[in-house]
Amino acid sequence: MTNWEHTTDVVTTDVVVVGTGGGGMTAALVAKQAGLDVLMVEKSEYYGGSTALSGGGLWIPNNYLLQRDGLDDSIEKARTYLQHTIGDRTPQSLQDAYLENAPEMVKYLASNSQVRFHRSVGYADYYPERPGGMADGRAIESSPFDGSKLGDDLAQLRPMSIEIPAGLAFTASEYNKLGMITSTWAGKATALRVGARTVANLLTGVKLLALGQALIARLRISLRDEGVPIWLNAPLIDLVVENGTVVGVVVEKDGRPLAVRANKGVILAAGGFAHNQAMREKYQQAPVDHTWSSANPANTGDAIQLGMKLGAAVDLMDDAWWGPSSLPPNAPVMFHVGERSYPGAIMVNAAGKRFTNEAASYVEVGHAMYEGHTEENRHIPATFIMDSRYRRKYIFGTLFPMQPVPDSYFESGYFKRADTLEGLAEQCGIDPVGLRETVERFNRFARSGVDEEFHRGDSAYDRYYGDPTVKPNPCLAPIEKPPFYAVEMVPGDLGTKGGLVMDEHARVLREDGSVIEGLYVTGNNSASVMGNTYPGAGSTIGPSMTFGYIAARHLAGGKIRAVGNPL
Repeated sequence: MTNWEHTTDVVTTDVVVVGTGGGGMTAALVAKQAGLDVLMVEKSEYYGGSTALSGGGLWIPNNYLLQRDGLDDSIEKARTYLQHTIGDRTPQSLQDAYLENAPEMVKYLASNSQVRFHRSVGYADYYPERPGGMADGRAIESSPFDGSKLGDDLAQLRPMSIEIPAGLAFTASEYNKLGMITSTWAGKATALRVGARTVANLLTGVKLLALGQALIARLRISLRDEGVPIWLNAPLIDLVVENGTVVGVVVEKDGRPLAVRANKGVILAAGGFAHNQAMREKYQQAPVDHTWSSANPANTGDAIQLGMKLGAAVDLMDDAWWGPSSLPPNAPVMFHVGERSYPGAIMVNAAGKRFTNEAASYVEVGHAMYEGHTEENRHIPATFIMDSRYRRKYIFGTLFPMQPVPDSYFESGYFKRADTLEGLAEQCGIDPVGLRETVERFNRFARSGVDEEFHRGDSAYDRYYGDPTVKPNPCLAPIEKPPFYAVEMVPGDLGTKGGLVMDEHARVLREDGSVIEGLYVTGNNSASVMGNTYPGAGSTIGPSMTFGYIAARHLAGGKIRAVGNPL
């Protein structure tokens, strides 16, 4: 669009932020506190984006909480780590911009807003044994928040995809301990603490939020404190360009087009294209299905397509934040993290063979599913195999230890059960001989404590979700106690990785490397700074909020509020 041709109705502001996830909200808050007028527009009836659906973690090297605890980290150490994970898949200038600004961004929020963080203690980097990696981890997460403080705005917070009982809330760190409720005293103590807190919340009217919802709620109330308006149900229709510069947007509001002039610039933070089936089929390897994604249902790539119309370059369109996922009946897709590290289970292909370290980071496992998949050697769907001891002791999806598997799971075929491995294989359509051989081989590894095939449990990351009471390897136990259970796994995702290419100031670039003036991008609207990898927990939200911070600061000419000391 080259003029205000859609409508004669024009609203004027300094900055328009498209999307209300963590990256967009951070950008809006920083820009407003820098003295700019800001308007946020959101496609759906909820604010929060995919961030609200997430665990709410941020991977932030050299953050102030690490420094507080005396842990050895630095920008140089983190740069070494990224060199051995990302390599040169993304520009060094982009990686450096992230490393230099991420710790500053969290300090800014902790000292200039109602956002508060705590460390995800012990949550290792996803490749902690590589140079520069940290077994203690660099992940932080939002502290819980009383959602009742939001008043009427609480109803517009994007709800979690999984229904959680009233009053119940737990952090990512607590969830990890809850997974060990049958094994460790720490698990039992955490369950008691969470239970007591839940009762207290119900009695006092506290609507405690945790994980991604807590982060978004803290950002939302901070934006409200600053008087930043958010238009819900206002999808982006077009970008307005004058003389090659983006000077505004057209959105649909109250059923009609409305133009918004942005005197300083437009920041795209509207998520990827996880739920655009046509785009996924165009750019990504088959089989792919948008219903396998755990991302915000409103992520249909609209902003990416509009950027491409202006000549913006794109990258990483074939990739996503993959992870093994299952499809329970009449329920949202289930993204599996800790379950793959618990001892007493494996994942196999149609031949009944393991094909990867099940406990590796979810992106690694997702890549392994695609890389080995052929019609003759089917990895998609894969099959997750567990014995009755595993099912009794550990969390699987929304099933807690000792909780019976619902009849509907068996009736729908989501769960399969048999007294023999061969019988289970027959139900699953996988090779029974191959499965028997695989399990016998795996059981030998489990008893010795060494996975000679895929090295499961060797990494500190694997062991983070392992059972410390299982010796000698917390991620390995024989699969031998019937009945045996199976669940089909597909390569789901937390969102797509591909999007508009940006520079170190979060400005959108054309194919020739030139800047599209007035247009900024962050989050899954952008091609990820992390390339094809996932260095640590929060490698999606951390960069999203960091480049939102960078974009706002650039729009404000560097004149933002001082970064204080939150400690």
